[in-house]
Amino acid sequence: MNITDMIAETIQQLLDQEGGATRIKRNELAEELGCVPSQINYVITSRFTPEQGYIIESKRGGGGYIKIMRVKPSQRDVMMHLINSVGNTLDEHSARIILQNLCCDKLLTQKEAKIIMSAISENTYKNLVPVEYRPRVRARLFKTMLLNAMD
Repeated sequence: MNITDMIAETIQQLLDQEGGATRIKRNELAEELGCVPSQINYVITSRFTPEQGYIIESKRGGGGYIKIMRVKPSQRDVMMHLINSVGNTLDEHSARIILQNLCCDKLLTQKEAKIIMSAISENTYKNLVPVEYRPRVRARLFKTMLLNAMD
């Protein structure tokens, strides 16, 4: 295991043990793990970002610390982030994976996912939409259906 993975795993364990929020002293953690404090910074800024569901606070100075909090985003936040990340085109395989993840996270029901999948499948577009336009049509329809599923 490389040092960045080891640092991330240690921080995750601290978060799990302390109920989703922990305070760490960079120098102490670096000494414990046998690395330099800048490696701790790198891991925190790259693996514990707001997009990944974390809030970071830091207090500088002699008694300084870094506080890492795991936040549970609302269904609406997750869906809006997902909708914004889809872009202007979407292939059927990617859509299927996204829908499976939404079902696993209980943000969509299996029935809702099946309805969306049937509306955006290649089979649905056959003889109706030219092949070159399908990814754009699929992305637009997918995003619209997810927006409506949020209500």
